[in-house]
Amino acid sequence: MNKTTRTLGRGLSWALLAALLAANLVVGARLYAREAKGADRESAYEKMTLFTRVLEQIRAAYVDPSKVSYKALMYGALRGMLQSLDPHSQFMDPETYQDMKDDTVGQFGGLGIVVGLKDGFPTVISPMEDTPGFKAGLLSGDRIIEVDGKPTENLALQDIVKKLRGLPGTKVSLRILRPKTQALKTIEVTRAEINVPSVKDAQLLADGIGYVRVLTFSERAADDLQQALDGLTKKGLRALVLDLRNNPGGLLNAAVEISQKFLRRGDLIVITRGRNERQQLTEKAGGRIHYTDFPIAILVNGGSASASEIVAGALQDQGRAILVGEKTFGKGSVQTVMALDDGSAIRLTTAKYYTPSRQVIHERGIEPDIVVPMSPEDWRRLWLQRALPKGSPPLEDENGEEAKPVTDVQLERAIAVLKGVMIYKQHERPRH
Repeated sequence: MNKTTRTLGRGLSWALLAALLAANLVVGARLYAREAKGADRESAYEKMTLFTRVLEQIRAAYVDPSKVSYKALMYGALRGMLQSLDPHSQFMDPETYQDMKDDTVGQFGGLGIVVGLKDGFPTVISPMEDTPGFKAGLLSGDRIIEVDGKPTENLALQDIVKKLRGLPGTKVSLRILRPKTQALKTIEVTRAEINVPSVKDAQLLADGIGYVRVLTFSERAADDLQQALDGLTKKGLRALVLDLRNNPGGLLNAAVEISQKFLRRGDLIVITRGRNERQQLTEKAGGRIHYTDFPIAILVNGGSASASEIVAGALQDQGRAILVGEKTFGKGSVQTVMALDDGSAIRLTTAKYYTPSRQVIHERGIEPDIVVPMSPEDWRRLWLQRALPKGSPPLEDENGEEAKPVTDVQLERAIAVLKGVMIYKQHERPRH
């Protein structure tokens, strides 16, 4: 069959190609017609005839014949078709698809930034701390307008990510626009092997309030969090701050496993809705260990996306946690990868995530219960400040002067809220 396809592809006239396409589309068009109603009904045959006519006109008249092979034109058409749907749907040629399969979970050569499309622009969702991108000064919200001098306009998200990744030790130049100040900057970053821990900074603060940061929802995230909770429980854990700021997400399973730790068995976590009933799924809390007897505050910001939003939305809707910080990024769609016979594949948005109260996450984000602003600049300085070894000189500002220390106002507010809840619970009259 492959040999036949290649032979026909070299010499088919428009009439023969159109006839073959028409024959192959008859069954599909009839099935589609049964589902279509009234004015919404479309003719697949008619549209494919138009497509084929344009295809042959390009092959016959385009100035550069080296660019008009059937494979090149069809791949180009598929890229445009998928890209026109939404920023996350994509056609992947065999090389790109193989690169995606070869990606190692949590470890790769790159900049240490997570990029998404925001308002049509490739945007830094979160620069992971202690990575080249973070150290170079990239901030959440930065728009990447050029990579190595080439504009990112009209590029698919996966193509941009591919340009950013590369061998450790190689350099890449980014031209970024910082929307808040409208400042344009060129930042050169040296790629490195990125190995991001899933959980970090587990500690017990004053009054038995625990603090844990979840940096990414990797395969080990739930186990690593459980280990942190076990340690905090032995020290007298009475309340918890779960820090999901600048956490770009990860695996859905990890989000479910982490959420269910703080919910009752059977509580709804997330709803997945697609076009048909088979794509409408619900995830409910299971597992063996459930922490339901202490208050929780979750820290979120504009860099909290995807799986972070699932956890935040679930615990907020179930009345299990108070959200403190800023509105989350708003990445709540499901992409399904479908492999094709020639080694290529399509990544297609097939569903969206909804919180237990049926609120859509995608392009809306999760609103915190208590809004406490913190600029990306202050966020970056805060973690640089915390990473300084003891005895190190203080950080300097852009003028080379000693920088004013940054206070984590969001964490302070979360601690204050939890203290208030604990005091209330101590004085709450038992119900009979």
